[in-house]
Amino acid sequence: MIKILFVCHGNICRSTMAEFVMKDLVRKANLADKFIINSAATSREEIGADTHYGTKAKLREMNIPFTKRKAVQVTKSDYDMYDYIIVMDNNNLRNLRYIIGEDTQHKVHKMMAFAGEMRDVKDPWYTDNFDETYADIDKGCRALLDYLRDNGNI
Repeated sequence: MIKILFVCHGNICRSTMAEFVMKDLVRKANLADKFIINSAATSREEIGADTHYGTKAKLREMNIPFTKRKAVQVTKSDYDMYDYIIVMDNNNLRNLRYIIGEDTQHKVHKMMAFAGEMRDVKDPWYTDNFDETYADIDKGCRALLDYLRDNGNI
C-alpha cells in the first residue's frame, strides 16, 4: 500500500485538487486498491472548511469525481503514516518542517519535482487561475504515478 499526503497552505485549493486528481488517475489505472491518498494544510486558517468552489468547479469541468471534505492540518504523526508527502511550494516546505521536523526518511517532495521541475505550483487563492494550477497538478500527479511505476513501487 502506497500512502501519499498532498500538502498546501490551507487544504482547500491545491492539495485538495491534487488528492482528487491522483485518486482519479489511480482509479483509471485500476490501482486504487494499492493507494491511500489524502491531503492536509500547514496552516490552521481553513480547518473545517470545504474544498474551495474554484477547485470544485475545475474538477467538475475535468470530470474528476470529488467528495465533500473538511480541511485538516498536517500533524507530526503524519510523517510516520505516509510514504510520500508532496508539497506545492517552498513556503509549504518550510512550514511543514516546523511541524514534522527533519525529513530523515526523504519522504517530502515538491509536486513539480516529479515532472523534472523545481518550481512552485501557484496558489489559485491568490492568482484565481485554477486552470494553471490544475495543469501543474495534473502534470505532477501523472509524473508521480510514472515515478512509482518506474521504481517498482506498484
